[in-house]
Order: sequence, then C-alpha cells, then structure tokens
Amino acid sequence: MIILGIETSCDETAVAVTQDGRTILSDLLSSQVDLHRKYGGVVPEVACRRHIEVVGPLIRQAVEKSGKSYGELNAIAVTVGPGLVGALLVGVSIAKSLAYSLKIPLLGIHHLEGHISAAFIENPDVIFPSIALVVSGGHTNLYYMPQKGRYRLLGKTIDDAAGEILDKGARMLGYPYPGGPVIDRLAQKGDPERIPFPRPYRSSLNFDFSFSGLKTSLMHTLLKMGTAPEEYLSAHPDIAAGYQAAIVDILVEKTFNAVKYENARSVMLVGGVAANSLLRKRFISAANNLGVAMYIPSSRLCTDNGAMIAMAGKLHLEENHFASLDLNPRPNLELKNEFSFNPLTGSMSNL
Repeated sequence: MIILGIETSCDETAVAVTQDGRTILSDLLSSQVDLHRKYGGVVPEVACRRHIEVVGPLIRQAVEKSGKSYGELNAIAVTVGPGLVGALLVGVSIAKSLAYSLKIPLLGIHHLEGHISAAFIENPDVIFPSIALVVSGGHTNLYYMPQKGRYRLLGKTIDDAAGEILDKGARMLGYPYPGGPVIDRLAQKGDPERIPFPRPYRSSLNFDFSFSGLKTSLMHTLLKMGTAPEEYLSAHPDIAAGYQAAIVDILVEKTFNAVKYENARSVMLVGGVAANSLLRKRFISAANNLGVAMYIPSSRLCTDNGAMIAMAGKLHLEENHFASLDLNPRPNLELKNEFSFNPLTGSMSNL
C-alpha cells in the first residue's frame, strides 16, 4: 500500500511516500522558518506563496527518491484542516489534481490525527486505551483513544497553546522566532527554582489548559528586573528554566490525571513541542511511575511532516473514507467527541 502524504497546514511544506503506513520511502521538508523569522511569526500570505513555489517540485523529488513511480501510488493523503486556509488550499488543490489524473483515492486528513498517527510509525503495536496529548504552536489538546482512529476530546487550551507561549516567551526575552528551541536550550543551563512561575488552571478533574497568564507573569518578572544589561542577560537561563518548568508541570499533571481518571494503559506525546527535552524526560518518568506504556515519536516526526499524513491516510483507506474531488480545506476543523473521524465532510459516527 503506497501512499503519498502532503502537509501544508502552516509554514512547512512536507511530502512523504510511505509503504503500508510504516516504512518511509521518502520524507522531504521545505521549511519557511528563515522566511518568517524577520516578522516574528508566520505570515499567512507569505506562507501560501512559498507553498505554491515549492510543493510541486517537492512532490516530484519525493516520488523519485522513494524508488516508486506515480503509477504505483495507491492513494493521495492530504491535510484538509485545521490550519491557514490559503496554505491548506495549496495542498488540497494539488492533491485533488494528482488523484484525478492518476485515478486513485483522495484521502482528507485532520492535522491533529496526523500528529497522533506519527506515534504509530515507530510504534505499530500501541496499547489501548490510550491518552494522547497533542502539543504544538497552535494546539494543546488532550484525547482519550479507546482504539486506533477513535477519539474523545478531554480538554484543550482555552487561550494560547503551549508552543505559542514558548515562542512568545522567547520573543519577550529578545530572541528570534521560533522561540521554543531557544527556551529549551537556555533552560538546560538555568535553575528553575531561582525565578519560579505560577502553575495556572490546576484541577484534578478539569483537563483544559490555560497558559496566557504565564505571559503576564513573565512580563512582570522582566519589568521588576529592569534593563541592567549584565544582570538581565545573566538571568535568562534561570528565567527560561522557570518558565519552561511551569508549562511542562501543567502538561504532565493534566495528562497523567487523565490517565488515572480514564484507566488508560498508555500515553502518546505528539506534536512539535513533544521535541522539548524536559517534556520528553518528564513524560517518560511519569509513565514509568504509573506503569503505563509511553510513546513519543522521534524529534523529526514530532514537527509537521508528510509521513504522519500518509500514516493517517492508511487507516482512512482501510475504512473507505474517501474524499470527493470537490474537497475543500476546513481551517477550523475539530477532532472531538468519541467517533470514527471522517474529515471529508466533517462527519462523526458515534461508537
């Protein structure tokens, strides 16, 4: 089963060819980080234009590198939402063209389902039921999964996503976009106890997240410190360590409260922020303490990539969830409630 996966939901153009949803034959990425850095974040129109420029050549390269021909592809999987509407439209349009010309199935994939599916690439025998935390620059969602392809939303951020908070924190400290990796590196040199930050929205039975208050706390911390260059810069590692620890503590606490509440047997940590070194370490430790299995994709598969979309496509192909050629992007598409998800129409079939 050879599937071409296309991901253009935000600022990364990603294309992959996979076999049977596990073997990655090719996996290419065109990053726009340098393009958006001068703006301090992603500019939708700029992202859309760059997708248009690179997606065609990237698909050709991915097919060539896979050692397969277009005629050997069994399906085209593409992210249909959520994301930036213009960016999504680029991927969906070229996927429809390919599916039509090759006369093969078109598969519309939810972006968050793609991230969750990344865990299955390296861990095909995930133990269920499972709790999945999807944590990235745009999402912080917690799901209960009774089995593969079935999702019940337990909680999500009510304001900013964890990755967004990391980026904004770095920017307040004067560092460029993307800020998450910068905070991670700085924090490894700092003391999280020296400059502590609050743990917002704590509750053992509420699985929603709130991180916006941390920005305010960081702002007040910086104002109190003043702008004395030597003192200010020398404190950056401790500030980053305390700030990051507050975010990680809440993510760990909420997720493993959900594990106990739902009697889950495993945990999945996916999404771009899952590459954070402290978060990975704390999740593994907490899972070991509870005696549940822990699944975290390799760092390359945490960020947006085509392989995760192709992997999700395999399940949709097996369940005959085919998209029609009038498929349109769904920028606000949600993955919620306990259902078998069919993103072609956004339909939800209750279990």
